[in-house]
Amino acid sequence: MGLPLHPSKNTMNIKITLPDQSVREFPKGSSPMDVAKSISEGLARNVLAAKVDGEIQDLNRPLEQDAQVTLLTWNDADGKNTMWHSSAHLMAEALEFYYPTVKFWVGPPVENGFYYDVDFGGIAFSADDLKKIEDKMAELAKQGNPYVRKEMSKADAIQYFTERNDPYKLDLLSNLEDGKITFYTQGNFTDLCRGPHIPNTSHIKAIKLTNVAGAYWKNDSNNPMLTRIYGITFPKKSELEAYLTMVEEAKKRDHRKIGKEMEIFTFDDDVGPGLPLWLPNGGVLIEELERLAKKTEAVAGYKRVRTPHLAKESMYLTSGHLPYYADSMYPPMEFEGEKYYLKAMNCPHHHKIFKEMNLSYRDLPLRLAEYGTCYRYEQSGELFGLMRVRQLQMNDAHIYCTKEQFADEFNAVNDMYLKYFRIFGIEKYVMRFSTHEPSKLGQKYVDNAALWLETEDMVRNVLIESKIPYVEVADEGAFYGPKIDVQVWSAIGREFTLATNQVDFAVPARFGLTFRNAKNEMETPICIHRAPLGTHERFIGFLIEHYAGNFPLWLAPEQIAILPISDKFNGYAKKVLQVLINSDLRGLVDDRDEKIGKKIRDAEMKKIPYMLIIGEKEEQENSVSVRQHGKGDQGSLLVQEFVDKMQAEIKALLSV
Repeated sequence: MGLPLHPSKNTMNIKITLPDQSVREFPKGSSPMDVAKSISEGLARNVLAAKVDGEIQDLNRPLEQDAQVTLLTWNDADGKNTMWHSSAHLMAEALEFYYPTVKFWVGPPVENGFYYDVDFGGIAFSADDLKKIEDKMAELAKQGNPYVRKEMSKADAIQYFTERNDPYKLDLLSNLEDGKITFYTQGNFTDLCRGPHIPNTSHIKAIKLTNVAGAYWKNDSNNPMLTRIYGITFPKKSELEAYLTMVEEAKKRDHRKIGKEMEIFTFDDDVGPGLPLWLPNGGVLIEELERLAKKTEAVAGYKRVRTPHLAKESMYLTSGHLPYYADSMYPPMEFEGEKYYLKAMNCPHHHKIFKEMNLSYRDLPLRLAEYGTCYRYEQSGELFGLMRVRQLQMNDAHIYCTKEQFADEFNAVNDMYLKYFRIFGIEKYVMRFSTHEPSKLGQKYVDNAALWLETEDMVRNVLIESKIPYVEVADEGAFYGPKIDVQVWSAIGREFTLATNQVDFAVPARFGLTFRNAKNEMETPICIHRAPLGTHERFIGFLIEHYAGNFPLWLAPEQIAILPISDKFNGYAKKVLQVLINSDLRGLVDDRDEKIGKKIRDAEMKKIPYMLIIGEKEEQENSVSVRQHGKGDQGSLLVQEFVDKMQAEIKALLSV
């Protein structure tokens, strides 16, 4: 392993601060790759890009001044994104080889891989053509061609794409500032691109092009339809194989498929896209999740409130949501000379409740909770089952506290997340700590640099002291403060953004929220926005896929199926059902004129956790023969013994 360079009196040296806060000196003009090589040759072989003072850059860009540098590998989200963006360029080179007149719009990284929007000029292209492009990409990747960055004047860039008769790149150039235009070349492909890119194509070892779709240029239906080609790449073939296995398993677990089979939710054209209808089984899931959340929050000292589904424009102007989130809100309704908006978030309503309560420091922290229904205008192309909807029921709460109380309150919210993770068997998770970008103050973020830095430090310290795994990302905070997005992985390793925990140092002051402090002065509280279970829609979608529909006993819509072997025992079956109902258990009697084998198979298909076989022996002994879903015969129990067993199992599942 390389040793740190010794401090030097050479005034041409610069100081590089690494993530562990160690400082190394390098000659001015050294690159992040030089930094990597000074640490170890292994790191230098695997590093893909660098974060320099918060900006992702190529590894060969010279460092001209003191900087904080993070070296990014495949294990970092920004490292993956850099490789996937570079892979989009590699795919473009392969496409251009077979289709020399092809033109390209944009090719960004996405959640799993990348895509490029392509104009084939009327030449047919379909999924059948993907394999030959994959093969060409693999051939080009092995050449190890470097990604070469070149700065270009706007005039020269316009001339370059005018000569190629490329309206797409000329359109991009029209919005770019002269002096900040760069081209990248690898092999025989050159593109307008701000980067960054991986050092060379040899890092791309495994390739899969996954889909072909149509996409309007600029997402405008009045514009030409382009061909969108999706793909994903990995640094190892074994990782691609594992990913493809996960994709196949995810198809089996697709919440839309299982949700329909288990009669949990549906959509209807007359109701509208993105507006789910919850069937009785879905209603049970919602009731059980709410019961869990309300009990947990009651123990933690939350007070429940209810707020309207709409409000006047003036409230959202005060909160600042309209300037920042207008595109995500439904158009206003106008009557009696006022504009009203469907509620897109609960926080302004809760602020109004706080203001009405006239509190002192002795009353804080105040924790207001509500399963509030909100409405977001998601674009039609972004709607996806329960994961992206237009109506959502949010496990929302707002905690109003003093600065001195902040650390304890924020940590208590994180502890609540950890409890839920244990209950739902979520073993892999990370807190994505999102901060602001100083250059965007007053535009994307509230213009108060000092408060941003202070609040971010407060959050960071809580995360460090509580030893909760987290990653820090710049330029993703809420407009009113830093936030945490909770990233979790399902049982098959699929990543989801589950919930959020946000700090608001700005909006309470806009509403004039104050409390009387110990000095008898009026002070503005800090507000913590939190939603540990996210929304019913997204969380239930996640749980369907996480459990593959095999819900734990406490959550299963139908917990117990009572299966009489003939209609002679239907009466006893109904008596058993009543005992279950009286014991707060959910059951059903399958009294169809079917053979017992058929009833068992159907109950297994419905993923009902337990089946009770009822016959003459069971009726005489006041007992039941127990079968467990996926595990088979569990023996015979008295009815009360079975009830006790079920209640003990539920208690154990919820008491982790």
